[in-house]
Amino acid sequence: MSDTVLHLTGRVLRGPDDEVAEAWVIDGRITFETPDGAATAEATRLEGTFLPGLVDAHCHVGLEAHGGAPENAEAHALADRAAGALLLRDCGSPVDTHWIDDREDLPRIVRAGRHIARTKRYIKNFAHEIEPEDLVAYVRQEARRGDGWVKLVGDWIDRDAGDLAPCWPKEALTPAIDAAHEEGARVTAHCFGEQSLVDFAEAGIDCIEHASGLTEETIAMFAERDIAIVPTLINLDNFPSFAQAGEKKFPGYAAHMRDLHARRYETIGAARDAGLRIFAGTDAGGQLPHGLVAREVEEMLNVGMSATEAIGTATWGAREWLGHEALVEGAPADLVQYESDPRDDVRVLAAPTHVILRGRVVE
Repeated sequence: MSDTVLHLTGRVLRGPDDEVAEAWVIDGRITFETPDGAATAEATRLEGTFLPGLVDAHCHVGLEAHGGAPENAEAHALADRAAGALLLRDCGSPVDTHWIDDREDLPRIVRAGRHIARTKRYIKNFAHEIEPEDLVAYVRQEARRGDGWVKLVGDWIDRDAGDLAPCWPKEALTPAIDAAHEEGARVTAHCFGEQSLVDFAEAGIDCIEHASGLTEETIAMFAERDIAIVPTLINLDNFPSFAQAGEKKFPGYAAHMRDLHARRYETIGAARDAGLRIFAGTDAGGQLPHGLVAREVEEMLNVGMSATEAIGTATWGAREWLGHEALVEGAPADLVQYESDPRDDVRVLAAPTHVILRGRVVE
């Protein structure tokens, strides 16, 4: 609990169309009611534009390219904190990071447990690698270990086919997703290609990561079923290097990945135009370092979003989606201060003036 009183003045952005000129932080919580004279006199005044703590809706704390890296989990969380990302949706990690929940100085984490993948169909050391007959049992296990999410690997390169292919038979998906829902968890899946999206939509999935294979048909399915997407646009920029690495053995895969990359903005833009809910996630922890959420928000402009809409993918909308409060009366004071208004230029998000976590100025 913080004993610091902060007086926030300038622009406090409570929502895309909800701005007030001042707010207070008292005992680690935000209030819009002016406190008594003693508290007012003691307050530290901060002036600028204030947003709810940013959300990285797809990252991996304690995971690096070789697998689990528990010794670096704190550094990952601190890098996100410095970037203003104070709520992290961890989309799969072999490392137990529940100790972070006891640290008042580190971001809050919503976990999806460990990835669940098909045997030899994903990155080594990342996931539980199982066969379809065990999928329901592992989904239940990870639902109980996580914070309301389960993460499946939906497609990956099939070396026999020489291209991306679904990892799971369609008939295995519905009982697995139903099991997660029975456990009170939502399900998301890593999907680069096209066919896996059809299978998951029909099976009742809640969200898709990357979603680079969306088509007119699957966009309509997602819109009808309210399936959210987290496109990780800065990670999709790695597709040409993935293609180059596989070119010699798998030319069909390489061509496919280049095509998905070339039309990524068109694909996600069509999803946005159809009304799909889209949230900002960096995929930090595998190929990319932590602390890049501002870059992901900026990428949203390339799919046709306004600055305010793009900011919402990492603030008001994302917090509501994950069940965490934004800047409402009595909410935990997790917020970020900027020198100028990021609605005028989203690049401002890359340079926070101060980061306030649980009512304390930590950056």
